[in-house]
Amino acid sequence: MRKILTASILAACLASPALAATPAEQARWKHEAAAVTITRDDWGIAHVRGKTDADAVFGMVYAQAEDDFNRVETNFINAQGRLAEAEGESAVWQDLRMKLFIDPATLKADYAASPAWLKKLMVAWADGLNDYLATHPAVKPRVIRHFEPWMALSFSEGSIGGDIERVDLEKLAAFYGKTQVAAASGPVFYQEPTGSNGIAIAPSNTVDHHALLLINPHTSFFFRSEEQVTSGEGLNVYGASTWGQFFVYQGFNAHAGWMHTSSGIDNVDTFAETIVRKDGKLFYRYGADLKPVTTSKITVPYRTAAGSMASKTFTVYRTQHGPIIRADGDKWIAIALMNTPMKALEQSWLRTKASDYRSYMKVAELKANSSNNTLFADDKGEIAYLHPQFIPVRNDKYDYTHPVDGSNPDTDWKGLHTLDQAPHLLNPPNGWVFNTNNWPYSAAGPDSPKISDYPRYMDTAGENPRGQHATRLLTGKTDFTLEGLMHAAYDSYQPAFAKLIPTLLKAWDEAPADDPLKAKLADQVAALRAWDYRWGADSPATSLAVFWGDALWANSHEDAEREDLDVYDFMANRTTAAQKLKALAEASDRLTADFGSWKTPWGEINRYQRNNGDIVQVFDDKKPSTPVPFTSAQWGSLASFGAHRYPGTKRYYGTKGNSFVAVVEFGPKVRAYAVTAGGESGHPESKHFGDEAVRYAEGNLREVYFYPEQLKGHTERTYQPTAP
Repeated sequence: MRKILTASILAACLASPALAATPAEQARWKHEAAAVTITRDDWGIAHVRGKTDADAVFGMVYAQAEDDFNRVETNFINAQGRLAEAEGESAVWQDLRMKLFIDPATLKADYAASPAWLKKLMVAWADGLNDYLATHPAVKPRVIRHFEPWMALSFSEGSIGGDIERVDLEKLAAFYGKTQVAAASGPVFYQEPTGSNGIAIAPSNTVDHHALLLINPHTSFFFRSEEQVTSGEGLNVYGASTWGQFFVYQGFNAHAGWMHTSSGIDNVDTFAETIVRKDGKLFYRYGADLKPVTTSKITVPYRTAAGSMASKTFTVYRTQHGPIIRADGDKWIAIALMNTPMKALEQSWLRTKASDYRSYMKVAELKANSSNNTLFADDKGEIAYLHPQFIPVRNDKYDYTHPVDGSNPDTDWKGLHTLDQAPHLLNPPNGWVFNTNNWPYSAAGPDSPKISDYPRYMDTAGENPRGQHATRLLTGKTDFTLEGLMHAAYDSYQPAFAKLIPTLLKAWDEAPADDPLKAKLADQVAALRAWDYRWGADSPATSLAVFWGDALWANSHEDAEREDLDVYDFMANRTTAAQKLKALAEASDRLTADFGSWKTPWGEINRYQRNNGDIVQVFDDKKPSTPVPFTSAQWGSLASFGAHRYPGTKRYYGTKGNSFVAVVEFGPKVRAYAVTAGGESGHPESKHFGDEAVRYAEGNLREVYFYPEQLKGHTERTYQPTAP
């Protein structure tokens, strides 16, 4: 299965400089660069203007490459299943997973069949990145020395984790490699949700009678670039773009805005196939028939420890339901998911030009959004909640959260739901909609969609503490301002602790007087009894509560999941008094051991640190860091900071959660504030590498310079991309 690549392929793979441009390419890049102007504001944000949409795309990705080419390239290395070419054999299984769905030949055919306007954008995208490489010879690509237009289709939807990531790598390796992938070892931590918060508020609930929108993606830090992109063809969009993509994923234009949150919808399904071997061939049972299993070869190149290139070739299998991704007993498991890259790229681009709800919904009819709920607001005063648009119709008597019987035709997908068949809201009477990766059935309080009206596969997430928090903040409030929405986004209340801490206090109150923990924990219990469940950098109670919650969660979440119970209900009602008190003793002891006292303020523990431009940071307690007052989404904080300790550290360092935050008002003119984690630049030598860190931690959003007059006095430089 392992092969050494030929000398010519090896040389190409190991060469790091960009490929030399042809004269035709050079002429085209020069023309495009001349049609682009990039203005950097005093936060380093690029405001890109092109004569045409294609020119704007050229400048947009050129500016992204200036800020962090490593992240641009890495996203497309991942998207094409080429990570092992950079990082070695350990990434082979991740690459194989991608290659089960991403085939360059198919994408090239999709590119050839794309509408002319989309082809122009893809050509401009490749040109912008290639021009950057040609004019910055010191930048050495790890894998992609020349970007081709079809490659834009390999990463056409901006989510942090695509549907493909539902495929378990360990089980994929066990099936195709006949070996197990080593499981990660080390402390067990709560896995911070990669989700988001979105809130839209109607004019009826605002002081100035303008619709408001909160844009608050929770992703890994530095996952998106903040930009404004305009053109002479009507494009004028501001917001967060996933590195390397040529559309604003979460943002707004002069008339409308949209915020995507990861959905709990079930639209990625697995089918248990009954395999029959007959006359040396493989078949799968489907009704009364036997159908042949499709086989093909996939070769995955990888870099060896010595620096040379080798490859592994796999025979992979497919049924009508999709590729085989694992075995379950004697069944082979096939997976079905959305794989329509051209439509996804069209939808991602076209919605940035939507001027109102009607035009946004026209774009949504492409049905190429599989993983995102959407919160929408516009300058007509309309607000909306939308479910994902790619929703297969299924027989609801089957539980699609587990593999269904692939031999039963009744389990098949039967087309897609229409948009009005999914949970949705437009201008509900209460005047607000929200989503926090929870179910849609609380999106507008009592005016929400009714769970009884929809198939159960419309949601698998249920409610969460952030949803309870948002409902608490929005209910009955009719005097929102833009600044008020900003403060709401950082409201410090933590509903999970409001639920859990009283059960701890009860456990202590009812403990026998001779229980040794009674005296040991008396001061800690008193501190928590006086606490208002609000986080704060100066709050020792926050530290104690988080450490206690972490300890109790670690000892109970697996039991809760095994019994399919809500983990918070389980922690509150199913853990014993002794377990609760023991967890508090463990938390108190660890705080004292690591920080000298259980009374350590939260800001001394919870820190933001970025030491260099690496995608994976190595944290160090001895190096400078910034205190962050807000906690994990785990406890219901809307402002999310997913942090924990690392090998060699005692402090908690965040790597995910709030990554970009914006609040937008759609009046006669757009007004907005925003902040990004750390800073816009990925280069440590840049002053914009960490110039937003304190603002980020404090929730002190800066003014967005959306109009040219706002940029006056706030411009660092204006320039054109360098032409070869």
